[in-house]
Parts: sequence; structure tokens; C-alpha cells
Amino acid sequence: MPLHQLPVLIRRVAALLGVGLAAAATVLTAQQPRQQKQPTVLSQPCQDSLPVIYERISPAVVAIGAMSINPFDTDHRLDRVTGSGIIIDTTGLILTNSHVVFGRQVLTVTLDNGATVGARLVGADPLLDVALVRIPMPEHGTLRAAPLGDSDRLRVGAEVYAIGNPLGLDQTLTRGVVSATNRLLPGSGWSLTEPLIQTDAAINPGSSGGPLVDRCGEVVGITTAILSQAQSIGFAVPIRLARAAIPELVDHGHVVRPWLGVQGEFVMPMLKQLLRVPIADGFLVEAVEPGSPAEEQGLQGGSFELAIEGHPILLGGDVITAINGVRLDSPASLDRASDGWKVGSRLHLTVVRGTDQRMVDVTLAERPFLPGDLTGHRSATPTASPGTPAERPAPAFRL
Repeated sequence: MPLHQLPVLIRRVAALLGVGLAAAATVLTAQQPRQQKQPTVLSQPCQDSLPVIYERISPAVVAIGAMSINPFDTDHRLDRVTGSGIIIDTTGLILTNSHVVFGRQVLTVTLDNGATVGARLVGADPLLDVALVRIPMPEHGTLRAAPLGDSDRLRVGAEVYAIGNPLGLDQTLTRGVVSATNRLLPGSGWSLTEPLIQTDAAINPGSSGGPLVDRCGEVVGITTAILSQAQSIGFAVPIRLARAAIPELVDHGHVVRPWLGVQGEFVMPMLKQLLRVPIADGFLVEAVEPGSPAEEQGLQGGSFELAIEGHPILLGGDVITAINGVRLDSPASLDRASDGWKVGSRLHLTVVRGTDQRMVDVTLAERPFLPGDLTGHRSATPTASPGTPAERPAPAFRL
């Protein structure tokens, strides 16, 4: 995917999640003679030392053990993973990664004091890779909850710290900087992309679900993945996205998303020049999800594959040229067309099949869990132990 399209995709993810992703800055202005504008003043960094920050946050960091049973695999019937989590509420609510706890039959949590208790899953979202689990209140004493910060204020170069349980080593702190913000992992399908925080703080298997902490001792991210073929390249889910998902995880057990049920890409000029055949400009449907609203209305996916500069495309499917009168010619136009989509929204699609054009009315359903949701990040290794192998890149957009 062209690099210049990445900011558009970031806005597109934000639109469907109801999350703003523009960074906030504190600007102090004052009335000056001749209307001169005061220069921007950045807030002073927090002054607490690293040991003080660690002592404040580490009591809220937990180790999570999870086990699932596969009755159809006699050689590897039990699958065990380990990860980390962060207590976000003194009633026992813990934030972690979906790939650590989702689909597991047994969950245990080991607290900072060494006590191990059973846990239950409250809700999970494999697309954002966030989940909530709950543990019972202790009979004696109280639980320590970590303060949540503002990931939108992070700047490249800011110092951050990761706390977790990598490779079974309890309560490990690593130090680094924010290497990039709004980072989209290459080779991920649209539904599996999210704007991540990239950091060079050491993250290893077992760190998944642990907090990424800023200089003020506040949680700004949840560590989630590493690039297995690289060094010092790790990723964390911005806490802003995780916080936005928490109410729905508590109320519904998952994040409610509208679903059309198509995968595909925009028709590229290079494709039209290469094939030298008339193809309508718009969203090229490569695949239609079984049981989706798109399948119910008869939309068709591609039937033969073509690779352009190593990028596979399925040709022969329908082309959606407009949605509710908004012409689809770029990711930005899709961003405009999808503004305000909800479960139950009625869409009017202009669809071209070959040389025929027709109008299709479709009602958006709630997106279910799909098989590809459980594979984790496709170009990175989720940092539960063991990791998930990388897979073939998915289509660029999934609606």
C-alpha cells in the first residue's frame, strides 16, 4: 500500500471506533500589543525518578497464565500461554491483550505480592487486541490500580518504560523511547490494522498485555507485538483506543462494529494500464464474507489472481463505485462515505459488474468474530508465549 495512504487509514480506523487520533498540545496564548501571537509553550516533563515510577506502577502489574484445550489435537491437546496485565480498577478489572486470554478455558492471575487467583473473561476485541478480565477482591487489603494517561500527547523521542513478565521473569522493567506514533503494521488486512505506538523498549514473549508507561508514571499503551526479524522494534496499543473500547467490553463482551462483509482494494491506475481493459473506478471487491449483508444482496468477489509488483489482487469481482451518492475513488472518499455508519444503517451502493451498472440497497449488520481475527497481527509476533507465526498479507480493506 502506498505510504501516503496510511494517514487516511488511521482516520478511517478512528471513524469506526469513535476515537479521535489527533495529538493534543497545550498552547498558551495571551493578548499582546499589535495582536502578536505568543509562541507555543510545552509543559515541563515530570520530575519523578524511574525507581519512584516503578514503585508506583509495579503493584498494579500482574502475570496472566492461560490454557486452552483442543480435543481434536491429540499430540498437543493443551495449549498454555503466559502474558501480562495491568489492574485499571480497584474492584479487580484488568486490562490485557486479547491474544493472551480470548478463547481460553482456564485463566489465572498472579499478583505483585505472589498470590495466584482465578480470573474470568469480561470481554475481548481481537481486532484491537485488547481484553478485560476480572479477579475477585482480596479478603485482606486492597488492589492497586494504575493511572491511565493520554497516548495522544506522546511525541517521537519521548521516554517510555515497559513493565511485564517476559519469558517468565516476573516484574521486569525496560526503558526506551517512542520510535513512532500512528504506526500501521505492513501486510495487515484493514480490519486488523490499528495505529500503534512503536518503541525500542525491550519487549519479549510474556510481555503481552503489560503497560507502556510515560515519564509521568501513567499508562499510555498496552504492549502487544514485536517484529520477530528485527531488533528493538516493539508495538503497543495506544491507551486512548483501549479506553474507548472498555465500556463496550464491559456491557457487551465485545466491540460492536457495523459490517458490510466485503474485502478488496481500490482500482489502481497501474492496473488499468496493465490490463488495457475498461475497469470502473471504485472499490474492487476481492472477496465476500459468508453470511454477510453483501452476500445476501448478491455481491460477487474475484475469481482469478494477478500479482502487481509482488502484490496479489483478485480480479473479476464487482466494483462499488459509490456509497450513498459519495463516489469511491480513494481511501479518503471511503472515509467520507462511512462517516456515521452504525449497525442497522441503510446503504445505497452503485455496483458495476462487467459493463452493467445496478443499484444495491443493503443494511449493515453487526460484525461477528471471523476466522482471521484470531491470527493476531499478520506481520508481527504477538508477545504472548508462544507467538503466532506470520501469515500471507491480507487484502488492504475489509468492511
